[in-house]
Amino acid sequence: MPPRLPTPSARELAAACDRTLEDVIGPGLRVLFCGINPGLMSAHTGYHFARPGNRFWPALHAAGFTPRRFAPVEQAELLGLGLGVTNVAARASARADELSREELVEGGRLLAAKVAEHRPAWLAVLGVTAYRVAFAEPRAQVGPQQRTLGGTRIWALPSPSGLNAHWTPAALAAEFARLRAAAPAPPAPRG
Repeated sequence: MPPRLPTPSARELAAACDRTLEDVIGPGLRVLFCGINPGLMSAHTGYHFARPGNRFWPALHAAGFTPRRFAPVEQAELLGLGLGVTNVAARASARADELSREELVEGGRLLAAKVAEHRPAWLAVLGVTAYRVAFAEPRAQVGPQQRTLGGTRIWALPSPSGLNAHWTPAALAAEFARLRAAAPAPPAPRG
């Protein structure tokens, strides 16, 4: 069983507001997953998608991206699977709706620069509303997008936040699986 993170106090969570989180990123990724922004639990712990109710880690495993369900503290292991994690907006907040439109637009610009530098095969934006704002695509729907960033294709995924009740865990995992089918793992090296 992966290690569990200790539960922070309300004061510790409040102190994490406006902190930033390090990306899990490198060259040649199959998929760079991009959250909207870090939540307070993630900013407090230093791990992406750290709130226990967040469905990112379960969906990633259920879709077949990981061999088992990883815990947030194991996020560095994603790189060995050709996966990475970043955010549209860098600063932490209690809820994504606390971000301004300007922060999302600027985040989209900075995200495009990260993609140009690291050139993942796919950018998966976890939150279609944030994608619409950050990339001025007001009619975007969940799924593959027409827009590309250089050679990087884009897939808009639903937000895995527990606050996104429109998507059940099974439906969320199914959408992640659609992306996984489009971004298969590279063949294993011959030994």
